[in-house]
Amino acid sequence: MKVGVPKEIKNHEYRVGLTPAGAHALTLAGHEVVVETNAGARIGFADADYAAAGARIAANAAETYGQADMVVKVKELQAAEFPLTRPGQLLFAYQHFAPDPDLLQHVIECGLSCVAYETVADAHGELPLLAPMSRVAGRLAPQVGAWALQMANGGSGVLLGGVAGVPPGKVVIVGAGNVGTNALQIAVGMGAQVTLFDRGIDKIAALDRIYRGRIATAVADPLTLERAIADADLVIGDGA
Repeated sequence: MKVGVPKEIKNHEYRVGLTPAGAHALTLAGHEVVVETNAGARIGFADADYAAAGARIAANAAETYGQADMVVKVKELQAAEFPLTRPGQLLFAYQHFAPDPDLLQHVIECGLSCVAYETVADAHGELPLLAPMSRVAGRLAPQVGAWALQMANGGSGVLLGGVAGVPPGKVVIVGAGNVGTNALQIAVGMGAQVTLFDRGIDKIAALDRIYRGRIATAVADPLTLERAIADADLVIGDGA
C-alpha cells in the first residue's frame, strides 16, 4: 500500500501524521511511504530523517495525495485539500465532522473512507487516540491560565503560586478526567490552592489519597460548584 503523509495546512497546526519511526515501520512491513517536503520540519523532523527511514519525499501536496492509497494526517481536511482527494482513498485523521457539514458532504460525495481518531474506542470503551490530546490540554491549562492572570495580559495580577506574605491563587478544576487530572498535577506543582470537583466520589477519593491534603475535593453539586467558581481566580473544565 502507498501511504501519503501531507504537510498540515490548518492554522497553527505544526504536527505531522507520521514520524520517521512510523515511516520506517511501514516500509519494513512492505509499504511505500510518500512524505510531503517539510511535513515535519516545524517539530524537528527533516526530510532527510524521513528519507533515511525509507520514505520518499514528494515536492508538494498534490503529488503526495495523488500517489497515496491511504493518507495519514493529524487534523481534518481543509477546503483547499478537497480537490486533492479521490474516491476510494482511506483517510486517517482527527476528522471532527460534527461542526463541519461541508467537510462531511465532501467526504460522502468523493467516496472517501475515513477513520476518525477521536472516535476510535478500545474494548473498555476508552478513547486511546483522543486521551493524549486531553492530557496535553490539561497540562497546558494552568500555564495558559497563569499567563492570562498577569495584569499585562488583562488579568487580576494574582500569582498562582503565591509568595511569602501573599496567599496562592485559587484554582477550581471541574471534572477528574484526563484534562482535569493532568491540570491538577500542574496546578499543585505551581503551588496553587486547588479544589477539584467531580460527580464520582470514587474518583475524588482516589485523588484525595494521592495528594494527601494538598488539594480540596468536593462532589460537583450545583450550589457548591457555583460558590467555588465565583471565588476562584482560575477555573479549568474537563469535558470528559
